[in-house]
Amino acid sequence: MLIGKRGEATTAISSASATGITVRGHDLVTELMGRLSFTDYFFLLATGRLPTPDQRDFLDMCLIALAEHGLTPSVQAARMTLAADPAALQAAVAAGVLGCGTVILGAANDCRRLIEAILARVDAGSDLAAEVAAVANAYRSNKAPIPGYGHPLHKPIDPRAERMIGVAEERGVAARGILAARALQTAIMEVWGKPLPMNVSMAIAAVMLDLDVPAIVIRGIPILARTAGLIAHLGEEAEAPIGFYLASVGEEAIRHTQARGQEPAP
Repeated sequence: MLIGKRGEATTAISSASATGITVRGHDLVTELMGRLSFTDYFFLLATGRLPTPDQRDFLDMCLIALAEHGLTPSVQAARMTLAADPAALQAAVAAGVLGCGTVILGAANDCRRLIEAILARVDAGSDLAAEVAAVANAYRSNKAPIPGYGHPLHKPIDPRAERMIGVAEERGVAARGILAARALQTAIMEVWGKPLPMNVSMAIAAVMLDLDVPAIVIRGIPILARTAGLIAHLGEEAEAPIGFYLASVGEEAIRHTQARGQEPAP
């Protein structure tokens, strides 16, 4: 039984035969292998076209910025999974990737949507300063965290974001996305009454928008980047295990309490 509307039964990504492999219209062996970086190849796979030099350089920067951030929850989940089954590297990587959500790593796409919405209203005639002020006030009134601003560790700035935005401005690729992100940062400071640093997720969204990078690439950056970091942690876990230790420390640190309404056993 078919559920949902079926798309056209075609794929434009790849085909393989006994004598060769074609990827996005290019011969894998003669045109791509040994000629492209993996960043180039990722962009080609996702979009069907090769990146411009600026797109490639800043995509590289994004991947490097997000690949590693210490013993994050997703890393701990991956290391504990490998401890439970040392043979299942793929399961441990998957466990870590599944921990990449809107709180950890997944905010770049939310940031993209926020900036696109602001710019769409500006294109419709709204003033940028008024628009970002309205957004800041709305989030503040709802007591909701605003995507792309604030960080539990990096204060008063997120150095990754500052570096990325700074290089974009130096190289002359900063445009409306970064302008909107900067304006929103100013509005947040005025509305909140304190500075909230622009974090790396907003920097990625703003720079990638200015470079006309498709949404699917922006969404995929954190997953692809953190996979590299997870593999590094799992290699270390195999040689110097801490997965079970992390689990034991967590168990010791959490105080068990009696559930409400639950009577103690006689």
